[in-house]
Amino acid sequence: MQNVIVEKPYSFVPPHRGLFWPWLFQKLRIYEPHLRRREGVVAHECRHVERLQDSLAAGHGILLAPNHCRTSDPVVLGFLARKAGTHLYCMASWHLFHQSRLMSWVIPRMGAFSVNREGIDRQAINTAMEILETAERPLVLFPEGAASRNNDRLHALLDISFLARGAAKKRAKRVAGGRVVIHPVALKYRFSGDIERQADRVLTRIEARLSWRPQTQLPLLERVAKIGCALLCLKEIEHFGRTQTGPLAARLDGLIDRLLCPLEEEWLGTPRSGPVVPRIKALRIKILPDMIEGRVDEAERRRRWDQLADMYLAQQVSYYPPNYLNEYASVDRLLEMIERFEEDLTDRATVHGSLTVVIEVGEAIEVSPERDRSVEIDPLMRQLEESLQGMLDRLARESPEYQPRDAS
Repeated sequence: MQNVIVEKPYSFVPPHRGLFWPWLFQKLRIYEPHLRRREGVVAHECRHVERLQDSLAAGHGILLAPNHCRTSDPVVLGFLARKAGTHLYCMASWHLFHQSRLMSWVIPRMGAFSVNREGIDRQAINTAMEILETAERPLVLFPEGAASRNNDRLHALLDISFLARGAAKKRAKRVAGGRVVIHPVALKYRFSGDIERQADRVLTRIEARLSWRPQTQLPLLERVAKIGCALLCLKEIEHFGRTQTGPLAARLDGLIDRLLCPLEEEWLGTPRSGPVVPRIKALRIKILPDMIEGRVDEAERRRRWDQLADMYLAQQVSYYPPNYLNEYASVDRLLEMIERFEEDLTDRATVHGSLTVVIEVGEAIEVSPERDRSVEIDPLMRQLEESLQGMLDRLARESPEYQPRDAS
């Protein structure tokens, strides 16, 4: 399990409000070496930046809502900010401010402020609303909540409409005719390296971990499918006692429920269904407070960490969309799948390099201060989701379909 939970009382980290540090970071492009070395991003392309520039010129409060497929996503938005001639604020998970002393100093000065994902963080919400109300800078929120490594598939969005609508109401009172708009931002990573060579390196290590000989006799897609089946079977044996049968989607959902339903019965009183990330957030809100405050003994602390590990596994399982490769076996989807295998086994993924990120700004969606209560799903969230997924669907077709080397 990756270190995404900080076992100590939460303390809000505000953004640095000055312009010198973000100007200097942008001027020196200090994020570019980081992206090359740690994320493998070597090039970028910004599209429809004029849409953001028009909103800036109009003085709107601006919310940027990107998809979240890689940990590099917040940093690559520096390319967009530079191109648009602006700086950004960004709401970021609190654990990111505890990775190192250097990062805890740099992140706020790049415009980030913390949010407690394990509860209702009034300070973070109020800070976000203030930024939109005053139109000080564009604000970045990742509505998926966590990085999925599914570049072409948007996962369930957390409801950010209440924040946007609250800010729109305040801005309309502050400035006559003042508006808040949301720009969907599609992030698409394209791999231009040797997929056969890179895949073989990683898959051979995974196969050795499974005590297999390298399965180089298989075509690459079959090799990937075989490893995926093996990893799922191992988790089914661990949690069910035996492998399961049936369609892949049902098996994945069954494993998720096997992990989460007992915890939901214990902590929430009844099993739940629906998107996995909100289910996990509801559990963390119940499990973590006593741990953070040191009100549990060591045995109970270990038991809760085991529960948190099961929740993390459920989230990772939910990031394997059935038929992701079958519906379109692009080079980029193939790389994502291999990275996800490695990351779920080792908590780390090989940096392959040769990634170009496309950053496309969508049309502005004006935020109405009032919501239509006659419909179950907020129309603003529906419009955001449809716009963002539509952009991702189109960008997905720019990825070349995988072709074996010996194909005629």
